[in-house]
Amino acid sequence: MAFTDQVLVITGASDGIGAELARQISPEKPRLVLAARSADRLEAVAAQCRARGAQALPLATDVTDEAQCRALIDRAVETFGRLDVLVNNAGVSMHAWFEDTTDFSTYERLLRVNFLSAVALTRFALPHLKKTSGLLVGVSSMAGKTGVPARTAYCASKFALGGFFEALRIELGGSGVDVTMIFPGVVATEIRRHGLNGEGKAAGISGLSEENAMSVEECARQMMDAIRARRRELVLTGIGKVGMWMKLLAPQWVDRMALAALHKTHGGRR
Repeated sequence: MAFTDQVLVITGASDGIGAELARQISPEKPRLVLAARSADRLEAVAAQCRARGAQALPLATDVTDEAQCRALIDRAVETFGRLDVLVNNAGVSMHAWFEDTTDFSTYERLLRVNFLSAVALTRFALPHLKKTSGLLVGVSSMAGKTGVPARTAYCASKFALGGFFEALRIELGGSGVDVTMIFPGVVATEIRRHGLNGEGKAAGISGLSEENAMSVEECARQMMDAIRARRRELVLTGIGKVGMWMKLLAPQWVDRMALAALHKTHGGRR
C-alpha cells in the first residue's frame, strides 16, 4: 500500500503514537483526518503534517460520543470523497489493583474509550471502506494479549478490542476490507501518567517499569510498515513475541514476567 492520496482517519492523534504515525506517513502526501479531544493540540500536529507534505484536517472529537463518531467519518468522506484506512488508536490507561479500586465507573469509561469507540467508528466507516477495499486498524496492547496485574480494566478493554476485530476479520473475508491489529509493549508516551488510578483520577505516574520502553518513533515506524503491508497483526518487541510462545508452553512464567513489569515503586500493592 502506498499512502499517496490515501484518506486515513487516525483517532488519538493529538500526541503519542497517533501523532507520530501521522507525521511519519505525511511525506508520502496522504490525506489525513486527525481526531482527538484537544483542538489546539490537533491543529499543531496537523500543521506538522502539512509541513511534511500531507493534507491534514483536524477534527476535535470525543470518541465516546456516537454522534461525534458518525460526524467524524461523514466529514472525512465529505471532505476527501473516500475513506481508505481507519486507525482506531484513541485510548486511556488505568493502573490500580482490583481490591484497591473505589471508583468502578472507570471500568465502563475504559471500555467506552478503548473498545466501544472502535465499534462505533467501524460501524460508520465500513460502508465506505468496502468501496475502496480499505483497511481497519486496531491499536491494542500486550495487555490485550496477556493479563497484567493492577491493570484489570485496561486488559479487559484491550482484550475486547482484539476479540472484536478478530471476529470481524473473519466476517469480512472476501469483502476486500482487511484488519490489522497492533500490539505495542511499553512505549515512551504519556498514556500511563495521563491514565486513571483506582479513584478514577489522573494517575500522574506510570505503574510500569519504563527503563526499556520503545521510542514512539520506532513504534510508529513499525506500525506504518504493518499498515502498508496490511499485515494481520503486529506484536512489537522481541520479548512480546517470545511471551506469546511461552504463554502456550509455560503460562506461569508469563505471569511472573507480567508481575515483574510493574514499577518497583508505584506498581506494588498499597
